Amino acid sequence: MTQATEATVRSAVTVEASVERAFAVFTEGMTGWWPLDTHHIGEKAAEAAVMEPRAGGRLFERAADGSECDWGRVLVWDPPRRLVLAWHLARDWGFDPDPEHASEVEILFAPEGDGRTRVSLEHRAFERHGPGADDVRAAVAGEGGWPGLLGRYADAVGG
Repeated sequence: MTQATEATVRSAVTVEASVERAFAVFTEGMTGWWPLDTHHIGEKAAEAAVMEPRAGGRLFERAADGSECDWGRVLVWDPPRRLVLAWHLARDWGFDPDPEHASEVEILFAPEGDGRTRVSLEHRAFERHGPGADDVRAAVAGEGGWPGLLGRYADAVGG
C-alpha cells in the first residue's frame, strides 16, 4: 500500500526473509532489483546501483566504462534495522548536490516472525526540492516509483 500526503509518501512490503537478508538485498544487492534500464540519470547506461555501507556513504549508479553519477547520500546506517538516505534527485531527475535541497527516504526492516520481514519506506521532506517538489512526490508515489520498486525488491529477496 502506498499513501501520498502533502509531505510524505509511504510504501511497504513483507518479504520472506530474515531482517539481515532483507537489509542486505536492499543495500548490497540494489543492482539486482533496481530497474537500471529506465531508472538511471547518467549520460551512459548504468550497469550497477551502489550504496556505500556507512553514514556519509554515496548512493550512485555506475556505467560499464566506470563513470559514476550520484543519486544521494546515506544519512543513517543502522544494519539490519534502519536506513535513511538523502535523495538528491531534482524534478528534472538530475543530481542536486546541495543537502538543503534533498528529501529523505527512511527504510525500516522489522521482523514479523516465521522468517518474514516487513520493509516500510517513508519518503519525506519534498518541499526541500523547491519548485517542482509536487512533481517529484507524484513520480515516486506512482507505480514507477516506490510501489513498483518495492515489488521488484520483494521479488529479488525471494529469488
